Amino acid sequence: MTGQAPPDAPAPQIEIERMKRRAEFLAAAKGASCARGAVVVQALDRSAERSQIRAGFTATRKIGGAVVRNRAKRRLREAARLALPLHGRAGFDYVFIARGGTAARPWVRLLDDVKSALISLAANQVPAASAPAAVHR
Repeated sequence: MTGQAPPDAPAPQIEIERMKRRAEFLAAAKGASCARGAVVVQALDRSAERSQIRAGFTATRKIGGAVVRNRAKRRLREAARLALPLHGRAGFDYVFIARGGTAARPWVRLLDDVKSALISLAANQVPAASAPAAVHR
């Protein structure tokens, strides 16, 4: 035995902390955002303060009543649980905002929306250490 996991073993689960306070959501709103299909994802780099991934979920009354909002958030939580370990970046806060079709969107398309938004956010965010310095004139 080499001590490695068999190829069919599930990937190790990364613990994702939940964001619950309004101030955390407002801070994340100041970061980058990406809208894809039935979801908007906001991301804020907090790597200077913490190294784990945090996620928050929200749905406004505009998308429907309590039952619809709760269903939309449940679906977003599951999509984030599956996508964040693969496409999220450590030290970032992510806020998933449900849009009108989140509750009724086919599961595969919703999952694709979340993955696409996370990939797009990761591609557009350059680490501060490697970012070119701004030139002021």
